[in-house]
Amino acid sequence: MALQFITLKPFFLSPVKKTPLHIQIGNSNASPIRTQLNSSAAESVPVSWEEQIPPNALRRKRDPSWRGGFSLGVDLGLSRTGLALSKGFSVRPLTVLELRGQKLELRLLDIAEQQEVDEFIIGLPKSSEGKETEQSNKVRSVAGRFAIRAAERGWRVYLQDEHGTSVEALDHMIAEGLSKSARQGRIDAYAAVKVLERYFSFSGQGTELVLPKPVELQNKLRSGPPKDVDFFPDE
Repeated sequence: MALQFITLKPFFLSPVKKTPLHIQIGNSNASPIRTQLNSSAAESVPVSWEEQIPPNALRRKRDPSWRGGFSLGVDLGLSRTGLALSKGFSVRPLTVLELRGQKLELRLLDIAEQQEVDEFIIGLPKSSEGKETEQSNKVRSVAGRFAIRAAERGWRVYLQDEHGTSVEALDHMIAEGLSKSARQGRIDAYAAVKVLERYFSFSGQGTELVLPKPVELQNKLRSGPPKDVDFFPDE
């Protein structure tokens, strides 16, 4: 099933120009392709994807008191996947999964359900020069398949440059006084923490929204998951 990778631009509120939406399709090095959301949007004022379904980092920047969804950081590895969770202003390592393929995807969905997550921030490996690598393609493939499953539930999937996060994670663990054996078992989860911290520090700017092309899935993303009555008692 076809996908779109949309790089989120710098976030500032300014008058929207009456031109079609710029959507970047493919990898981050591809040239932007000018397209239209739909005929009615082209005739009126088009709205960017970050405005239609703003990432949690942007919502928090705009409204520090916002009490909405939670974010799951994902550090994909060849044999292990580290997870970190952001609730409110707290980012913490969650767990490390030794799963692959469909089993991994289903487990991520289960964890998201338990933790009331509504977006996934997946680390995208890049070189020190910002170039994509062979591993980048593998992560994009996994993220693309997973984004379809997530969109069925109204959950968003983003790609965040993760270059250097493993080194940052190791330094963090050493500073916390964790033993070498403890670091070996948890470094992937701490790397996911660094992915989330980077995502929030830039308010989501530069991340890529992994967008399924089917209109029905895009509409589910716009609607979002069912509202939590504890947070939204009047809805």
